[in-house]
Amino acid sequence: MKKPPEEKPRVIDNSKNYSFFENVWEVVRKIPKGRVSTYGAIANYLGTRSSARMVGWAMNASFSVKPKVPAQRVVNRNGMLTGKIHFATPTLMEELLLKEGITVKNEIIVDFKKIFWDPNVELI
Repeated sequence: MKKPPEEKPRVIDNSKNYSFFENVWEVVRKIPKGRVSTYGAIANYLGTRSSARMVGWAMNASFSVKPKVPAQRVVNRNGMLTGKIHFATPTLMEELLLKEGITVKNEIIVDFKKIFWDPNVELI
């Protein structure tokens, strides 16, 4: 009986992801101090509306990037600090936001709609 052909290992090209990550970081660097944006708004601005989760991955990969990326300014669509688990301590994300004058209560941005920064409006 013939042996089945040996499968070649799949090569994953991360260069497209890396480019996407860099685009995300560039947008996040433009979020003004004292304002926040969302994963979805950033994905939508980059033309990849359904890639909010990828924006989250980019935020998780941003901690050692230079120039610095203010990842604390990116929250979920309801203003929740869902990314806080990726910071060095459980409270660091909130502490950084408080330093910028952003109030957080029960892990949710207070007056979220008021301080929301939409790159689709602000960067046009």
